[in-house]
Amino acid sequence: MAKTKTRKRKSPFKASKILKTASYKYLACECGREEKVDIDAVKVVCSRCFTLMVPPPEEKAEYVPSGHPPGWHFMTEYVDKDGNVFHRGKEQPKLKGTLKPTPPKVKSKSKRRTKEEILVEREAKKQKALKKAEKERLKLLGIK
Repeated sequence: MAKTKTRKRKSPFKASKILKTASYKYLACECGREEKVDIDAVKVVCSRCFTLMVPPPEEKAEYVPSGHPPGWHFMTEYVDKDGNVFHRGKEQPKLKGTLKPTPPKVKSKSKRRTKEEILVEREAKKQKALKKAEKERLKLLGIK
């Protein structure tokens, strides 16, 4: 059998000795700041000058309440004070004035507990657990 020689391939990246040229340059903006740009660029505008050119965004109109309770358009049937009847948010003019107004549902706000109340409650739970553990221990020992 004849031995075959395996050639070691040369990497095209190592063999090529291309000189690296700069692919960018610096141009001065109207205000005097220098910005890094592509070689083909002719003029540059910096971020500060750009924000001065563009007008600020318009503010959206504030929320105007409709006079209906929250979620009224999700209710299967809602009647407002004027007698207008709505089925899932769509007005039903044929039924106007036939039903009584829907009473508003008032949500009760839950009172936030203070730190002291939380600590007292936690201590009471611990005491209850300790009493229960003591009873279990005495029961196992057969004392009581």
